[in-house]
Amino acid sequence: MNFRPYSRYFGLSVSCSVFPMVCGVLLSVAHGQDLAATPQVKRNTNVASPQTNPAQDTSLPDEQIIVKAKRRNQMEVISGGQLGALGTKKGLDVPFNVRSYTSALILNQQSQTLGQVLENDPSVRTTYGYGNFSEQFVIRGFPVYGDDVSINGLYGIVPRQLISPQLYDQVQVLNGASAFLNGAAPGGSSIGGNINLMFKHATQDPITRITGDYESNAMGGGNIDVSRRFGADKQFGFRVNVAGKSGETAIDRERRHSVAVGGGFDWHSRDGATRVTLDMDYENQGVRQGRPGVLLGAGLTKVPRVPSPSSNYGQPWTYTDLSYIFGMLNVEHDFSRHLTAYAAFGGLGGNEKGNYSSLTVSNSVTGAATNGSMYVPYVQTNESLRAGLRAHFNTGPLKHEINTGGSSLWSEKDTAYAMSLQSVTSNLYTPTFYAQSQPQTYVGGNVNDPKENGYTRLYSLFFSDTVSAFHDRVALTAGFRYQNILANDYGYGKYFTSYNRDAFTPVVGFVVHPTRQTSLYFNRIEGLAQGPQATGNVVNTGQMFPPYQTVQYEVGAKYDIGRFSTSLAFYQISQPNGYAVPFGNSGQSIFSVDGLQRNRGVEWTVNGQIVKGLRFNGGTSIIDANQRRTSQGLYNGNRAIGVPGYTINANLEYDLPYLKGGTLTGQAIRTGHQWANNANTLRVPGWTRFDVGARYTFVVEHKALTARFGVENLANTRYWASSFGGYLLQGMPRTFKFSITTDL
Repeated sequence: MNFRPYSRYFGLSVSCSVFPMVCGVLLSVAHGQDLAATPQVKRNTNVASPQTNPAQDTSLPDEQIIVKAKRRNQMEVISGGQLGALGTKKGLDVPFNVRSYTSALILNQQSQTLGQVLENDPSVRTTYGYGNFSEQFVIRGFPVYGDDVSINGLYGIVPRQLISPQLYDQVQVLNGASAFLNGAAPGGSSIGGNINLMFKHATQDPITRITGDYESNAMGGGNIDVSRRFGADKQFGFRVNVAGKSGETAIDRERRHSVAVGGGFDWHSRDGATRVTLDMDYENQGVRQGRPGVLLGAGLTKVPRVPSPSSNYGQPWTYTDLSYIFGMLNVEHDFSRHLTAYAAFGGLGGNEKGNYSSLTVSNSVTGAATNGSMYVPYVQTNESLRAGLRAHFNTGPLKHEINTGGSSLWSEKDTAYAMSLQSVTSNLYTPTFYAQSQPQTYVGGNVNDPKENGYTRLYSLFFSDTVSAFHDRVALTAGFRYQNILANDYGYGKYFTSYNRDAFTPVVGFVVHPTRQTSLYFNRIEGLAQGPQATGNVVNTGQMFPPYQTVQYEVGAKYDIGRFSTSLAFYQISQPNGYAVPFGNSGQSIFSVDGLQRNRGVEWTVNGQIVKGLRFNGGTSIIDANQRRTSQGLYNGNRAIGVPGYTINANLEYDLPYLKGGTLTGQAIRTGHQWANNANTLRVPGWTRFDVGARYTFVVEHKALTARFGVENLANTRYWASSFGGYLLQGMPRTFKFSITTDL
């Protein structure tokens, strides 16, 4: 049988029954498509080919196969997101700076960790936790721990060290304080911003997507994404994602593995008034001989030069194993178009263990250093709950949206540690590798059977009213959250302390729409974290202090036409902190909360299509992180540790006009210099990284395939990526990535 439906594109006749692969490739050139494009097949029988005589084809019907593969560029960045107490909102309509990075971006950029997704955001920088390999994020100069990342607005159910992004439909970033919106974060961070994940759920169109990927030096893996809806009215849906990867990274001798399995199930009533979702997920991550952070010894006068980009000064016996089971049940019901009730319950069980060894440099010229060792098991059990009502009604010319409800979180941790008081010599540039022979003699708790060492209970009540007028051109939001924080510390069985404090965190926000596509906004909102406890050699050891209440003021402007959005924000955040000061003439010290750090900044983001075929995602953030009240005024006026003066991100995508289905990508990341100590004498130089890539979508056997190739850190630049917390984290070396996706 001879099929010739494509000859008009190429001026030749092709026998598709003999050369189906050739037809697929030629068709891709003619009709090229982007990610998730699905070919549509239409068969017409008894239709004569325009190049043949109909009288010669009476014995066999001719058949035309018309495959349509239209380019469908999915949105990779969306203005807006889930705002806790206020629900899901468009960015243009709220007095906060929030945007969402979608699963299309995660897939196209071949992101394997949450930190790699957030490399797209100019206001976010990623570092490691202290002494381990957990990702920690910095927004507006303040940390966001992995413990304090939320899912669907709920704290406490996210893997706390490393997160596989393949399970999530969106990664949302809220810039600024959020105590009213989300409550106090259990880990005590999220003061300068919040990161929220949204589970994947079934779409209206079925999905069967298979991806295989490879990353240098020798890491391979893939993922499967399946989505279906069924039932008389498509009431039932399920979405299953399975992802895994294992092998050696671009860092010498560093090996990593990850497995993530997620199942999302949803149901809605026939009238759509009741909606239920259930998500169950499992993640396992592991690192072997990971490259650690670098600590700086006392007396250094300059930061050591950066080693070779791929060098590894981590010890061969270091590792971390992380396993988590977590999930969430969410129920919503519309009593009427004016009143909605909702409730969500989530839980997490985590089991972590690791043997860690950080390098402490004692000579910045020669790189002379020492290694210690520490083993930590950590078992975590969390439960989290949120419930509320959302009401809409009018009073004369004014529209009201009332949000009221509460949230609770219970968290128990069982942990212990064993560390060595002896250190062995090594070197940053020519490391010495050795067996773990030094005894771990300093022990806290039972490392073989860790017992409960901490318990945290958070509960809160919130209320807000958003009043709008003049056809929603003006909106005022006012509200508050009452928060109670209970924290028990069992001190590895040696002591017990308890903390039980309350706080009110108000919010005021104002939005004006000069046009339907623009808005001007203002907010005054607070952050909240558990107050400190006086410890160490101070006269008030054990004293508990009230919760830290951080105050933020922000003004800004937004423009959003759907395919393109931009925002400009000016803010100030003031954060109290504590330190020890001399206590009279006694020769002793007393701990007090008299310190203050004030961060002021400007943020500008641009996302979307600049002209047809050209898309941009990025912007800049400028921060003045100023230490205002320090111990005895020693560091007043100095910049805070690890906060760069500016950051710039620029991510471009260009659809090739002469190769349909082909797209070139490029990214530039620039981070200004940082300081590694409070005295601002250890300067970490600024750095720039360039990434390039390409993807091509084509059709084979009527199935869409997308091939992607990328190179991160194209110039193999060596740089210290971060000094947040006072320790150095080296940037990744040149890394090659390749993946191919097919939609079945």
